[in-house]
Amino acid sequence: MLIIAKQNPHHPGAATMDLNVAIKFAQLVNAAYAVRPDDLTNQAGNAVNGGLGAFNVVYDVVTSIYANDLATDLNPARGANRVSIGLILQAPATGDAVIVIRGTEGILEWIQDAKFLAVPCPFLSGAGHTEDGFTAMYNSMSVGPVAGSLSVTKAITNPGFPWKLPVSSLTICGHSLGGALATLLALDVAANTSFRNPTVYTYASPRTGGPQFVSMYDHVVPDTFRVANRLDIVPKLPLPPLYDHVLGLFDLSPVKIGIPVQFLVKPEIPCLHILTSYLHLLSLLAGGTILPLNPGC
Repeated sequence: MLIIAKQNPHHPGAATMDLNVAIKFAQLVNAAYAVRPDDLTNQAGNAVNGGLGAFNVVYDVVTSIYANDLATDLNPARGANRVSIGLILQAPATGDAVIVIRGTEGILEWIQDAKFLAVPCPFLSGAGHTEDGFTAMYNSMSVGPVAGSLSVTKAITNPGFPWKLPVSSLTICGHSLGGALATLLALDVAANTSFRNPTVYTYASPRTGGPQFVSMYDHVVPDTFRVANRLDIVPKLPLPPLYDHVLGLFDLSPVKIGIPVQFLVKPEIPCLHILTSYLHLLSLLAGGTILPLNPGC
């Protein structure tokens, strides 16, 4: 088992990150990307794979997750559209549950025109402020395609929720905007449900809230692994001091130092940000099967 220490000198008590496990959960997030945003068909009953070689696990889809899309100044009407944003999965052999949340197709628009206004955290008193666009999208997340359906937090603790087995563990994962949504969901779940100790893996997540939110999150959700490509612009937004990152940083470098310097990923915003590039860099570190980059990256 390949284990790499979590690279966070300010969090010396944090756990270590298993690269192969990080790859598995990133591949499960990719399964959410495989569903078109406008495909509101519930994917329940399908199966998805995550993990390479001995780490491969087959998960059943318990339900899809939906939300209102992210509105931007360039495309404000999109915020009224319901989209498929994620999946709730369960391993049929163990009962391990995984919630995966993808990013939005409008991330480049978000980078260009988001105002990053702060609003009170909607689900936990004393948790400070969170970014308004992320919060609005989080508030719209549900297990039904129709606005106003049962929220994810309420659904997973509902006696009628169709878990196949008792849940033995809960992991929450997301990429890009989905990383911010996963961060909000993890704190909500840990503070307001019986799932008190979720594990969290985010990839390319932007900052989600202010210092008070981060302090609360770090206390309540310590088992967090926040994977960030150091040349990816999205994890650098929104800017401090109004916003801050939660702990758990695992720093990925897309550059191999030498003469000449070698870029492992094409140094362009989309290539540095997409999940397949993160998977490629993680697989290079893991030392087994090398996962390919997207064509052009």
